[in-house]
Amino acid sequence: MTFTAQKNAQLRPQAIQDQELSSIFIDADFDIALRTYQSNKTVSPLLLKGDSLAVLAHLPSESIDFCMTSPPYWGKREYDGGGIGLEPHYQEFIKNLVSICHEIKRVLRPEGSFWLNLGDSYQGKNLIGIPWRVALALTDSQGWILRNSVVWNKVKGGMDNSKDRLGNVHENIFHFVKSARGYFYNADAIRANPGTARIVNGAVISATGVSGVRYRRQIELSTELKPAEKQLAFKALNNILSEISTGAISDFRMIIRGQQRATHSDSSLVSGRAKELIEKGFYFLKYHPKGSKPADVWDILPEDTQNRSLHFSPYPIDLCRIPILATCPEGGIVLDPFCGTGTTLVASRMLGRKSIGIDISSRYLEATHDRCNSLI
Repeated sequence: MTFTAQKNAQLRPQAIQDQELSSIFIDADFDIALRTYQSNKTVSPLLLKGDSLAVLAHLPSESIDFCMTSPPYWGKREYDGGGIGLEPHYQEFIKNLVSICHEIKRVLRPEGSFWLNLGDSYQGKNLIGIPWRVALALTDSQGWILRNSVVWNKVKGGMDNSKDRLGNVHENIFHFVKSARGYFYNADAIRANPGTARIVNGAVISATGVSGVRYRRQIELSTELKPAEKQLAFKALNNILSEISTGAISDFRMIIRGQQRATHSDSSLVSGRAKELIEKGFYFLKYHPKGSKPADVWDILPEDTQNRSLHFSPYPIDLCRIPILATCPEGGIVLDPFCGTGTTLVASRMLGRKSIGIDISSRYLEATHDRCNSLI
């Protein structure tokens, strides 16, 4: 394995093309390296060595499609090469991380997404709440739009000998975008495969067994619906069952006035569905024919770190799949400004995306190079 470290070099595009693009560039013209990498067909990662804030400052604005990272957590351990996370006070850590996120926002395209995995820390007996302190700082001071707060349930925790609190088995993952409209999102890429409808004794039955018989009976016996509303409800139910049979939808639920409560709210001032229930007497919840989207709690085991002496992060490849598939377009470029041993970059390569990793440690970048080359 050969690593090419370009120190204090004025790199020309052709020079970069002639090199293995997963080489490690030190104190180089990172913007030229990125521009050349963008035009190259390889999906091997481009690795840039240096402090994240300093390297990001050299990258062109609006040049990255997607960013996902798990920076060192405050006060947890000393990673190879030092860097963020070693500050004496958590306020300083938050300030430094927010500064880096400002640069991430600059290099991210307008339609891009930023996913941040961040664990919490204790100061004495006090759980600090660092993930949410950072998230609120990003929305309040930098104008990021927070689209989701995901709970990563690690299923199993590490050794916990504390006798006065519960074990910690979850971390936060935040999904930020630069603007509320126009960001890339491919929900179909992450949907679960739906079940299929079937015909039983001439009746259409949805994937979960809904045939409409119960709803018909509820409409017939309703004392809340007027005769005209009942006729409309029967007609609408038949249309829904027809959509089930043709595969236009995979499943449905019917909400009928006086039978089921409106979802979310009974107030027509805050809920369009509640207004529909009041005015029409019913509405439907339709399930997408391609299946349901993942929820915001993910049960994913941490990466197995047995027999590994280099890196201690539990950040697993499976944690990156949903974000990359949903919010990084095919042909897009992934960025991880704290790439460590390259989990984000490995996932990107497996999913056919180009990627750029930044880290202060040569050892971690070499490990990333090894991991990505093992996929060839």
